[in-house]
Amino acid sequence: MATRLSRRLALSVCLCLASLLSPPAALAQAKPWPSAKPITWMVGFVPGGSVDALTRAFAQSIAAQIGQTIVIENKPGASGALALQAAARAGNDGYTLITIPGPVVHATRQPGVDKEFRAIGLLSQGPIVMIGGAPNAPADLRALIAAMKKTPDRWTFASSGTGTGQHLAGELFNSMAGTRMTHIPYRGGGQAVSDIMGGQVSLGMLGVTPVLPHIRSGALKAYAVTTPYRIPSLPDVPTMEEAGLKGYDATQYFVVAAPMGIDPAIVDRLNASIATAASSPEVAQALSAGGQVFQPMSPDETQRFVQQSLDKFQDVARRANIRFN
Repeated sequence: MATRLSRRLALSVCLCLASLLSPPAALAQAKPWPSAKPITWMVGFVPGGSVDALTRAFAQSIAAQIGQTIVIENKPGASGALALQAAARAGNDGYTLITIPGPVVHATRQPGVDKEFRAIGLLSQGPIVMIGGAPNAPADLRALIAAMKKTPDRWTFASSGTGTGQHLAGELFNSMAGTRMTHIPYRGGGQAVSDIMGGQVSLGMLGVTPVLPHIRSGALKAYAVTTPYRIPSLPDVPTMEEAGLKGYDATQYFVVAAPMGIDPAIVDRLNASIATAASSPEVAQALSAGGQVFQPMSPDETQRFVQQSLDKFQDVARRANIRFN
């Protein structure tokens, strides 16, 4: 009898231990990322620009938090449309993310957060900076506008692509300043910076990150930032409004999204990881260098934020009669 009781007790203990060490099937299936394969995070522009640098900083922190490898895939072209199309075709299993910079207005409808993508969170928002070559540069924005009106057909400006926030910021400038700069689109900020310094393009409307070292070295002249506030990395550069264009505001933003149908548990996990990442030293440094501001938003708030911004700048594009070809 004692022997049988001992055997039953031992069996019960083993079953209890097995239940503790082996999670139920339902719990195992609830794990957000069921396999150890890398997450692909797409960027629709060349390496080295503001969107690329910020994405890499966030990805490093988020990867450490969620225990998944994240691989950045740069897929430049068509003002980010090639990356949007590729990400929209990917699976919605949580292994594909994309950084969507905005506002961006395309010639034809491209995949967006209103239908093909689920917004996960806002990485940051911040300024574009208007720059020019330093040799013989006008003293300030007022002097630049006067020079542009004196010889209106000789001025060009570079951006990271047609219909991007940088392009729209330049067209808003034309509208409010009474100038007519010709837009020169690039696939990213790196080559644009080189051509501005080389004199092939007069001016640039670009993100802060790729131009900051050249402004500090004196190779580029910074005229104004497009946000209503100055930024710590360029404290002596005025806002457009301070420089004379009252009411000017062209803030750009960076949103992370995933193909629609993604598991809500993954969306919530990533949204929380974005907020944690924003306070890490590496991301804080990247935000500061680019003059970017982190503002925590829920996925639904991010979705509404993007739509409101697009509505505003689609109107800018219509009024500027932008030619997308």
